[in-house]
Amino acid sequence: MPILFIMPSVITVGVFVYGFISWTGFISFTKWNDVLPNYTLIGFENYRKLFANMRFQIDLRNTLVFTVIFVISCLLIGLLLAIFLDQKIKSEGIFRNLFLLPMAISFVVSGVIWRWLFNPGSIQLGNIGVNQLFEKLGLNFLTCGWYTDPKIGIIAVAIAAIWQFSGYTMALYLAGLRGIPIELREASAIDGADKWQIFYYIISPLLRPITFGAIIILGHISLKIFDLVVAMTGSGPAFSCDVPALFMYDTTFRGNHFAQGASIAIILLLLISLLIIPYLISTFRKEA
Repeated sequence: MPILFIMPSVITVGVFVYGFISWTGFISFTKWNDVLPNYTLIGFENYRKLFANMRFQIDLRNTLVFTVIFVISCLLIGLLLAIFLDQKIKSEGIFRNLFLLPMAISFVVSGVIWRWLFNPGSIQLGNIGVNQLFEKLGLNFLTCGWYTDPKIGIIAVAIAAIWQFSGYTMALYLAGLRGIPIELREASAIDGADKWQIFYYIISPLLRPITFGAIIILGHISLKIFDLVVAMTGSGPAFSCDVPALFMYDTTFRGNHFAQGASIAIILLLLISLLIIPYLISTFRKEA
């Protein structure tokens, strides 16, 4: 009876997840780069062409820059916000909801909002958005082209993503801080430890599992980012904001190069696996 109950889910996942992954992997080894299917096997030729493609090389660099800035910033900002809320401040619920509110907004909406904010303006209109704020505050040296500048386009996208997910990281860290027994902190204070030593030697080690989990989640989000980039910048000037997922969409559904698009999808799957598999192995070992 238990097997009968779980069989529909097993079959559904097997077909629509692992079956489609296998089909995508097979297509990536074929010559299907036109509207009409062509299942002639050509080995790793699509992958060779992919890594020789200048746009894909730029995408990998953008992904690396975005991931490093996004993950580290979310961890630091989330931890600082969690420590701030853990001080038993007044109206904590208001602040907590305020910090978590961006997470309730979709990436598409966030992209449109930050596209307006980072609009660099023009000669006729002058500075608008964030640049106008800097101008009013006398911080003209901070004004820039944001997503229209090839040098910092991907950083502008990262700022929007950081704004949206810092509150989520804060919630993880706040739950971890509230789960640490107060007796540990009091005992450390009695032994002569100051606040910095308590944080470094007591709190920080106990928060490591949460940090590890947050890195996995944030890294997974950064590797497959798509909708925020599409809504906010697109590929950007000189592909400065381009990412592999957007390249895969253009290649597959606009260029009809299905085998080439499948190879990009498999590369993305492998990159995400580099994060997920170590996490799963660590989890299984702890359970054992």
